[in-house]
Amino acid sequence: MRLWRWGPRSLGVALGIFMTIGFALQLWGGPFQRRHPELQLRPPWTPSPDPAAPSCPARQRLVFLKTHKSGSSSVLSLLHRYGDRHGLRFALPVRYQFGYPKLFQASRVKGYRPQGGGSQPPFHILCHHMRFNLKEVLRVMPSDSFFFSIVRDPAALARSAFSYYKSTSSAFRKAPSLAAFLANPRAFYRPGARGDHYARNLLWFDFGLPFPPDMKTKRGNPRSPRDPTPPELPVSPSAAGPRAQALYRPAPTVAEGQGQMSSPASLDLGSTSFIQWGLNWLDSIFDLVLVAEYFDESLVLLADALCWRLDDVVGFMHNAQAARGAGLADGAQQLTTRARAWNNLDWALYVHFNRSLWARIERYGQSRLESAVAELRARREALAKRCLVGGEALDPRYITDRRLRPFQFGSTKVLGYILRSGLSPQDQEECERLATPELQYKDKLDAKQFPPTVSLPLKTSGYSLHRLQIADLG
Repeated sequence: MRLWRWGPRSLGVALGIFMTIGFALQLWGGPFQRRHPELQLRPPWTPSPDPAAPSCPARQRLVFLKTHKSGSSSVLSLLHRYGDRHGLRFALPVRYQFGYPKLFQASRVKGYRPQGGGSQPPFHILCHHMRFNLKEVLRVMPSDSFFFSIVRDPAALARSAFSYYKSTSSAFRKAPSLAAFLANPRAFYRPGARGDHYARNLLWFDFGLPFPPDMKTKRGNPRSPRDPTPPELPVSPSAAGPRAQALYRPAPTVAEGQGQMSSPASLDLGSTSFIQWGLNWLDSIFDLVLVAEYFDESLVLLADALCWRLDDVVGFMHNAQAARGAGLADGAQQLTTRARAWNNLDWALYVHFNRSLWARIERYGQSRLESAVAELRARREALAKRCLVGGEALDPRYITDRRLRPFQFGSTKVLGYILRSGLSPQDQEECERLATPELQYKDKLDAKQFPPTVSLPLKTSGYSLHRLQIADLG
C-alpha cells in the first residue's frame, strides 16, 4: 500500500484552501452569530463592576439616626433597598416614627420583646425617625452595631423646616416669613409650645441631647433629660462594650487644658464646655456622621466604612422639595448669620462634624475620593436614564401611581419619580426599589416582616396616609 506523501507544494496548497474556508465561514457566519441591535436581549439587572470592591465582610447591623430636613430620606432609601435585597430584618415603628418627639423607647418597636420575653429573630437595621435615646436603642440593637447619622447647615435646614413645618410649629405659623422670624425669633417662639422643637436647634433635639434652661421644654412636649447618661441607668446584658460604658460615664471634656470627666450637671449649660461635652459624647457613640452639603462624598465614606460596594450607595434623592423663589439661599448673608446664631447648638454640631468628615477624607485620600465620587455620580445618572421618565424627579401632579407618589406636606411640593415603561422584570423590580418613597417602602417592609394572617379588605376611609402622618408629627 502506497502512503501519500505531502510535498512542500502540496502542503502550501492545502493550507491556502483551509484558510480560505475558515475566512468564508467567519464572514458568512457573522450575521447569524450576532443579533440585530434592536433584537438584542437586554441583560438582567446586574451591579456595575466595582474596581475597588471591598474584601472585608459587609456590615449589616446598623443604627441610623434619621434627622429631620437633612437629606436623611435619601439615606433611608439606600438602607431600605439594601436591607430588602439582602433579606435583613428592620426594627420598624408601628406607624412611621418611634413616638417622636418623645425620646425613643424600645417598646415602640414592632415585634420587640424584652430580654427573657421569648426568642425573637435579631434586628439588623434601626433607621426610622426617632429622638435618640442610647439606653433604649441598646435594648434593641447590639452595641457593636454601626451608628451613623447626618447633619446639615442650620441656615439651609431652617429654610426647609420653615416651609415644611409651618402648619405644625406654632412659632413658624405665626411668622409671616422666615426673614421676619429670624429678625426677631423670640416674638414668635415659646419653649415647649406645640411643634416648636422644629423651630430651634432641631438637630440637637433629634440627637437627644439636653438643653440649657432657657431652651427647656414646658408643657406640650416631653422635657429633655438633664443628663442623657445618668450613672444609675441599668444596661441590658447584650449592651456590652464602649457604647454601654457611655451610659455610665459621660464623655470627657477639656477644661483649662486638663482632660477631665465631667457631667452636664456640673457645667454651665450656656457655656462652651457644655456644648463640647455634648459633642464628645456623640463622638463616643457615632461611627460616622454624614454632611448634607457633601452628600456624595459622605456616601463614598459610608460605603468604605461599611465594606459595601459603591452600587450599594447609589440611589435617587427623596423627599426633595420643589425649587422656590428668593429666600434664605438667595438672600443676604445676614439671614444666614441670624439662622446660625439662633440655632447655635446646631451650628456647633455642624461645624464639629464637618471638620470630622474632612479629617476622614484626608485619611481616605483626596484624589481617591474624587475618583469615587465621579464614578458614583456617573452610575446614578445611568440609573436615572434607565429607570425614570425624564431622567429626573418630577412634580407630584404627574405621578399617578400611588405606590410612587411621595407624601405631600408643608407649603412646598415634594418631588417624586415615574418609571419608564417597557422595563424588564429585573429592571422593574430594582427601579421600583430606587423610586419608592419612604412611607410606602416602610409599609412594604412591614408587610414582608409581619404578613397578615387573614386577608382583609383595604380600608381607606377611616385612616388616610395624611392622618397617620399628622399623628406621627405630634
